[in-house]
Amino acid sequence: MPLLKDKVAVITGGSRGLGLGIAEAFAREGAAVVIASRSRKSVDAAVQSIQGKEHRATGLPCDVGDLAQVEALAAHAVATFGRLDIWVNNAGLSAPYGPTAHLPSSEFQATINTNIIGVYNGSVTAIRHFAPQRSGKLINLLGRGDNQPVPFQNAYASSKTWVRSFTAALAKEYADSGVGIYAFNPGLVTTEMLSQVAAVQGYESRLAPLKNVVSILGNPPEVPAERALWIASSATDGRTGLNVQVITPTFLLSRGLRAAWRWITRGQEPEMPLNVETVKPVM
Repeated sequence: MPLLKDKVAVITGGSRGLGLGIAEAFAREGAAVVIASRSRKSVDAAVQSIQGKEHRATGLPCDVGDLAQVEALAAHAVATFGRLDIWVNNAGLSAPYGPTAHLPSSEFQATINTNIIGVYNGSVTAIRHFAPQRSGKLINLLGRGDNQPVPFQNAYASSKTWVRSFTAALAKEYADSGVGIYAFNPGLVTTEMLSQVAAVQGYESRLAPLKNVVSILGNPPEVPAERALWIASSATDGRTGLNVQVITPTFLLSRGLRAAWRWITRGQEPEMPLNVETVKPVM
């Protein structure tokens, strides 16, 4: 039997990259998926792609920083498929690399609006649907910086620290509600979020090592998407509060051994293209 047979799942930021990978994995395992992103064009393309594989899908443009739009997304899911079972807060944004005070304030605030306000909006909307039915699974995406400071990536990293703490608190608050609440760190995912980046002028060269790190530790979206599928499945029933990581000690060991073997055999890890846009500093 498919792992998510007859379930209905909302995935924010679901039109490309990891979000689309999660939507495709969920749909393959029997879920009806509801895809959200800011672009109508990208939402329609993703929906058509999934429907083309004879899976159930719909979508809606949505700015997750706007609670009314997020509530409309949930209402659309229920109106289209009759219920709501899984909500994945995947939409995320990263500010340009550089010192915090050098960044245009609009860039920092946009990251907070998506990564913090968006996760809040999605979480409370999902729980308000899930709690009355005493079932449902909420999955909030973590990222680099969720457990330690990351200089020059302060907007993104500190937002993920907030998401980790917020999600853990939610899991305790609703421990007896029947709702499963989970944090998920997908590790380094080889998407445009890593290959198309911005940096404050004068700091571009500091991003050069990123290509080597990603070549060793990066995964295509399909890998973390399978882990998200496991979280959404019955395997995590009764295990609310889990903090699931793709990069584990075993993963690091295996990648280290692979890198060492490539060095011994003079092989090379495939290198990710890296395009860096320069942003003018404000000071």
